[in-house]
Amino acid sequence: MAETNFVDYVKIFCRSGKGGRGSAHFRREKYVPKGGPDGGDGGDGGSVILRGNRNYWTLLHLRYQRHILADHGEGGTGGQSFGKKGESKIIEVPCGTVAYDAVTGEYICDITEDGEEVVLLKGGRGGRGNVHFKSSTNQTPRYAQPGEPFEERWIILELKLLADVGLVGFPNAGKSTLLSVVSAAKPKIADYPFTTLVPNLGIVSYHDGKSFVMADIPGIIEGASEGRGLGLRFLRHIERNSILLFLIPADSNDIKNDYNILLNELKEYNPELLDKTHLLAISKSDMLDEELTDAITKELPDVSYVFFSSFTGSGLPLLKDMIWRELNTEDIAPKMQSREGEIHRNLEISSLKFEPEDEVLPPEDEEYDEAAPTI
Repeated sequence: MAETNFVDYVKIFCRSGKGGRGSAHFRREKYVPKGGPDGGDGGDGGSVILRGNRNYWTLLHLRYQRHILADHGEGGTGGQSFGKKGESKIIEVPCGTVAYDAVTGEYICDITEDGEEVVLLKGGRGGRGNVHFKSSTNQTPRYAQPGEPFEERWIILELKLLADVGLVGFPNAGKSTLLSVVSAAKPKIADYPFTTLVPNLGIVSYHDGKSFVMADIPGIIEGASEGRGLGLRFLRHIERNSILLFLIPADSNDIKNDYNILLNELKEYNPELLDKTHLLAISKSDMLDEELTDAITKELPDVSYVFFSSFTGSGLPLLKDMIWRELNTEDIAPKMQSREGEIHRNLEISSLKFEPEDEVLPPEDEEYDEAAPTI
């Protein structure tokens, strides 16, 4: 995936369709001087629907499609002919997309399954024709219902990558290297900080054809929750991971302190992230001898840990075993099959940056108030 093509949030304007007006028509045929009312109903307006699609990985396809406008319903006509329904607009999004109100930041809905659909804006109902209003005391109703109006709303769509394991660590901790070794992913790897500018996903094979998904999150530094480094932009992707695997290199001056710094940044961003399962992996362990390994072990925080080396491959089987064991515990396994325990907070709109073009409204909607046919 090209770095420039990774788009994880967009702002779009959505509008459903108006309902068509009902008809106030009367039957007029030869030899039928008093045919009575026969006005048809108006068609329903189209809705705006959000649908999950596993073939999409980013929101790039919506970056330049800022206006999603459903069609209006057509008005009814004589002969009890109903108006045509307006065509709904379906917005295809990758699984893991969350919708928010762009004005208030209020959470609207969440798409996690392929083919899952949520109606963002419902189209207006069509008005009833005068045939519905005839009675013994009102045999010539000369009126019909107008259609219901449309709904419109600015929406922010935010992508949070769905993964079983999220890699959390400082820049150059070896996250991308680990992902490239245990999966077929090819993230960018270099010897300078912030090499990874976008999240990467990889499928890690386990025994007997089993596998799990691992996400490489761009490096976090102290103060990221306040906007330093890459700031808050990619912390959102950590919220969707079942397990957080903290990666700290063996040449760190103080592994426990580094772990606490990373933990504090997650807490400042979202305290609920502390409730997730945390694992610790000491990378670049090929630089350690047995004496150094024992010394580091005594200073580690109280979490499950493993030493490994992506260069030599040592410790990787133990790392996979530790992850798989945690993924199948009684606490985590049920949540992987359901939405229980998912984090849904209102969006902090000030944390996102938009271009001026993202604020442009669509052209004024033409007046759509089809007059009822005369008698």
